[in-house]
Amino acid sequence: MDSRISGFYKLPVEERIQKISELTDLDEEEIQSMKKTGALGTEVVDRMVENVIGAYEMPLGIATNFKINGKDYLVPMAIEETSVIAAASKGAKIARKGGGIEAESTDPVMIGQIQLLDVSDKEKSKKKILDKEDEIFNLANDQDRTLVKFGGGVKEIEVREVDEEELVVHLYVDCRDAMGANAVNSMAEAVAPYLEELIGARSRLRIISNLADRRLSKAKATFPKEEIGGKEVVDKIIEAYELAEKDPYRASTHNKGIMNGVIAVTLATGNDTRAMESGAHSYASKNGEYKPLTQFHKDKEGDLVGEIEIPTAVGTIGGATRVHPTAQACLDLLNVESAQEFGEVLASVGLIQNFAALRALATEGIQKGHMSLHAKNIAIMAGAEGDQVDKVAEELVKSDEITSDKAEKILKKLEEN
Repeated sequence: MDSRISGFYKLPVEERIQKISELTDLDEEEIQSMKKTGALGTEVVDRMVENVIGAYEMPLGIATNFKINGKDYLVPMAIEETSVIAAASKGAKIARKGGGIEAESTDPVMIGQIQLLDVSDKEKSKKKILDKEDEIFNLANDQDRTLVKFGGGVKEIEVREVDEEELVVHLYVDCRDAMGANAVNSMAEAVAPYLEELIGARSRLRIISNLADRRLSKAKATFPKEEIGGKEVVDKIIEAYELAEKDPYRASTHNKGIMNGVIAVTLATGNDTRAMESGAHSYASKNGEYKPLTQFHKDKEGDLVGEIEIPTAVGTIGGATRVHPTAQACLDLLNVESAQEFGEVLASVGLIQNFAALRALATEGIQKGHMSLHAKNIAIMAGAEGDQVDKVAEELVKSDEITSDKAEKILKKLEEN
């Protein structure tokens, strides 16, 4: 098979599918599965990305019980991993007993970076740039007058020294309800030639930073000790959290558990999951050592208190949020009035997801609940259909041996009977 396909991007979607079919060992059932475009339709997906042959489906579920700042939310989550949505719903129910989740956000400020090289006099150059702040503001904001009309745009600039003869200029852009990548990148590219001429340097990179440490969301919740198993369980959860605080190997998995929820909601709403992942993990390392994004402690009543602070570079307008009908439906379902409120929901989901994971780890272990829910997937893999799926899954859980071999044996016995 030769992966060089001349003019592949020029072909209609059906002809691309046909070409792939001719070059690979995919059977007809696989080809038909790949070519489906669901709610998007062929015309839309063909315009969204390159070399389209279809669309990829993902389970979409709803996390219930969330109460944030006194408001109830149904939270859409697109994810393939078993038990994440159930854990979020259960954790949110426990948090309600403690008064619900409190959350807040900063202004939705993203950073545009302009790299300046061959800077002969850094101090003089920094002064020149800062003295021309108004001109830089005007030049940048001319790139997106609609954003400015709604109260956004460049609000601040900073000049940073990163190396000998090298400066990086930061444009701090209030993106309002947009994620802001396109606006920020356009502003950086427009300002770069002006800076080159102003200080006699040359620019190279002109692009957004995904370390969105000016666009943060926080959430806090109290989990009553009697709702999670008593004082002993509270202590166990704190001990589990403390390992993440001390050990980056544990912190990585700790934060992955947070992002299970955050990314599921980000994906469901058509936002940029890669930007969210990058921002979260770089923020976890902002002080030079990888740390957990949450913190847990006991209050004076002995109840467990959890807190989170996380970059939330998401939007409610623009991008796939407006192109993808299911993403738009998920945003409408979520019923947030701004990107800042959306960020507060994401932080809340991340905190609750982390609490649920720590509680499972500190008590029965992560696999018990996860594998119980995963049993249905194992049953389907073994060939179960219809009512057989639930019956095989139930027997798998009872047997405490949730494996494909066991599922096949159970299914065979069911069919014989």
